[in-house]
Amino acid sequence: MNRRQLLASGASALLTTHLRAAAPPLRVAVIGHTGRGNYGHGLDTMWLSLPQTSVVAVADPDPAGLASAVTRLGSPSPFPDYRAMLEKIRPDLVAICPRHADQHLDMCLAAIQAGARGIYIEKPFCRTPAEADTIVDAAARANTKIAIAHRNRYDPAYAFAKEMVAQGDLGTILEYRGRGKEDARGGALDLWVLGSHVGNLATGLGGDPVACSAMLYQGDRPCTPADIREGDEGLGKMAGNAVHARFELASGTPFFFDSTQNHGTKEAGFGLQVIGTKGVLDFRIDRQPLVHFRAGNPFHPGGPTQPWQPVSSTGIGRPEPVPDLAKRLASHEIAGADLIDAITKDRAPGCDDHQGRTFVEMVCAVFASHQAGGKRVAWPLTDRTNPLG
Repeated sequence: MNRRQLLASGASALLTTHLRAAAPPLRVAVIGHTGRGNYGHGLDTMWLSLPQTSVVAVADPDPAGLASAVTRLGSPSPFPDYRAMLEKIRPDLVAICPRHADQHLDMCLAAIQAGARGIYIEKPFCRTPAEADTIVDAAARANTKIAIAHRNRYDPAYAFAKEMVAQGDLGTILEYRGRGKEDARGGALDLWVLGSHVGNLATGLGGDPVACSAMLYQGDRPCTPADIREGDEGLGKMAGNAVHARFELASGTPFFFDSTQNHGTKEAGFGLQVIGTKGVLDFRIDRQPLVHFRAGNPFHPGGPTQPWQPVSSTGIGRPEPVPDLAKRLASHEIAGADLIDAITKDRAPGCDDHQGRTFVEMVCAVFASHQAGGKRVAWPLTDRTNPLG
């Protein structure tokens, strides 16, 4: 296996955080909304770790939340209205932090209109394929780079694992199998909020979906129109405390995603397994190490198998040489550095708006298939709205 090639795939973003550019720092404007998604998982403070950036303004309609953010971020200019902030500041970078996705479309469009060169946005990206289409098209016209906060995609071990899949180290890939956290949010909400991490890893490895078949359940029965509810976190209509979905990926391999609310093993299955004839790759979301590998055919219980081994940026069972990797991934520092590098080199970020749109369409395909009685729904979806709405 070409170790140099694998190391190079993650080296740019990892090393950029240590380089101080001669040019003035990029000016960052932070959008938060206390009580309505807040500031995501550290999407406001991540910029303080990047020498290439300076937080110059923050917006929050909640007075107490705004005052707290000003203190936390080193006294940037405060604004109660993000539109007024963007119009006045005209920042280089915008952090769209609230987790409530019903705000993301307007925030993205306002940032693009204000001339932002880059946007870092909390997942889920938005609520419908139509909203995603609007954002992607506007960003393309303005050449604004958008990165989604799927920080596991920036783990250098992911690049190594992807090369393992591509080079046949797992043999024939039989399936991708993912589960959500399956806590109180199990089912459709788990798919939206946490399944986004899992689905993004799966499509990054196996290609974009070409079709989906799925069913939503409430308890032990399929959901009916009476089960449709307004979802949490501004996500729109949803239904079901269990979801069972099968996606056909471009590689020809199926990706299964399942989530059952409070099934008794909270978070135990939260992740993705890539199952091949010669071994299994296991990804545990937001944990270190992210990836483990177990050699051997998983469907041959009497055959020879190996113990699970961690996978690092340099190989199976080798120590991770990147200093403070867990901290730098959790803080989104590596992802932020990658966005800056993408702007500089005019390339797509490691997890861009097209990937964000893909997962939004995956969720709506699950809903569309359920509405059709579990029938196969092909890509692209002709109905770009929420099928339950």
